[in-house]
This record gives sequence, structure tokens and C-alpha cells, in this order.
Amino acid sequence: MQLGFVSAILGDQPLERVLAFAADEGFACVELMCWPPGKADRRYAGITHLDVAAFSDDDAAQVRDLLRIHGVNISGLGYYPNPLDPDPAHRKMVSDHLVKVIRASAKLGVGVVNTFIGRDPARTVDANFDQLAKVWTPILAEAKAAGVRIGIEHCPMLFSDDEWPGGKNVPVSPELWRRLFAAFPEAPLGLNFDPSHLVWQFIDCGRAVREFGSRLVHVHAKDERIDHAKLYDVGILGLGWHTPKLPGLGDVKWGEFFAALTDAGYSGPVCIEVEDRAYEGSLDDRKRALRQSRKFLEQFVG
Repeated sequence: MQLGFVSAILGDQPLERVLAFAADEGFACVELMCWPPGKADRRYAGITHLDVAAFSDDDAAQVRDLLRIHGVNISGLGYYPNPLDPDPAHRKMVSDHLVKVIRASAKLGVGVVNTFIGRDPARTVDANFDQLAKVWTPILAEAKAAGVRIGIEHCPMLFSDDEWPGGKNVPVSPELWRRLFAAFPEAPLGLNFDPSHLVWQFIDCGRAVREFGSRLVHVHAKDERIDHAKLYDVGILGLGWHTPKLPGLGDVKWGEFFAALTDAGYSGPVCIEVEDRAYEGSLDDRKRALRQSRKFLEQFVG
């Protein structure tokens, strides 16, 4: 396994500084964010470390030169919108950009794009699967033709009133992963696995890795702390009772998780994803978050 980080936490830094920091701190890889340049609609969105809007062979060559200079690899390209947004115009914009990310990944020889399936939170799972087939069939055909694997992150995207009641991402649990893979049996589709999203759903992370180990395309390292007092007050259908934390500061059983990864034969990237508000005060704090997380995870990823 190779230890890296998600570039969103250094969103105010240019690509070369991100790669230089990764090299200086001993990280093997970085997942680069590829949002369309412009205003973000939520935290950690709208980050553009690779602008794929008109990504040329020359652009790819320049990026490969930077990677060679710093001795760092790209674990995958990341773009995490809602491809099943209820607004058809927004769905088309998102799908068009996702195809550009796929093509840029192929040009770079990275071969992995991480994203969300998406969801209309006001519609049922079945209704969303009907829309999913229409939206995702051409995207996955593009990925297959390009030789790019799609890593679906399984975050429910259910943290705020505008995401209630269903969240903005459909495949959040083993049952729905099975249904997704059955719907696209020949597609280059897998999981960008993040244990933090299973902890607060009370799903066994180790068991999920053992069942879906062959489907792991990429791994995020993020923890989640459950506030049991708040959970008592609002119940599981309420909001605000679980919080993203740095690895080791929450309720993920990291030893069990990495034991399952090694048993499954996973040998790909493990990228730290910092969404811990306690480390957002300054650039130094955010860098410290990555250093602290690296030190914790090095006991599992040598």
C-alpha cells in the first residue's frame, strides 16, 4: 500500500507546492482534485489542482514532468459532485465534466477517477436507480473505452437540511453496492473505500472489505467520531451526532480495517482525507493534520 493524501485540504496551494509538500513529507502519492474552476457549493468542493476543461497532451506532459521532479505519483483524479441532481441542466454539466476528468486521467496514465454516483434526495432508491442507469451508462462506456477505473465513494452525503431525507449519494451500503455492480457487470466500476462512512451507519468495516476486496479501486483514510450524547438527543435520523476526524481520533477500528485490507490483498493507495474542523485554522494547521495522520497510519502502511 502507498500512503498519500487528498489534495482538497491544500486547496489554496498550487499544484507544484502540493507535490513539493508531499515529497518533503514522505508521501508516495496524491489524489488531485479536478473540479471546474469557480465557486464551491460545499466544504472541500470546487478545488482545482488539475484543470481538465481543455486538457491537452502538452498539459499531461507538463504534469508528468512535475511528478518526476518531485518523485510523487497521482493515486487518482477526484471530482465529487451529484450526477443525479434533480436539475437536468446540472446533471448534464456534471456528467460532461466527469467525462473530461476521465479523459485527462487516461492522458496522464493514472487510470483511476474517484467520484460519487449521486442521488436526488427527495426520491426513492428505486427511482434513483432508474435515473442512475440513464446517466451512468454513457459515462461508464467512456471510462471503459479510455481504460479508466471509476472508484465510487460511498459517503451518504447526508449532513445538512438540504440533503435531507435521502442524502445525495445512492450506493452507501453493501446491499446497494451489490445492486450497483449487478446493474453494470462489465463496467470498470469499483469502490473508493472510506471506513468513516460505515462507522456512523454501524456497518462492519472489516466485513465489508472482506466481501468487496476485489472491488477496491482506491482507499480514503478518514476517521469519524460518534457523539453518543447528541445521538441520544436526536436519534439516528437526526443530524450532527457524528463528526469527521483525523485517523486515530474517532471510532474507526484501524487495526481491524488494515487487517482486512491486507487479507483482501489490497496493495493500492491509501489517501488521508482531512475534513477535521479542529485543523482548519491555518495552512500550518492543515499541514500538521497531514503530518499527524501520516505518523498514525505509518504503523499500518510501511
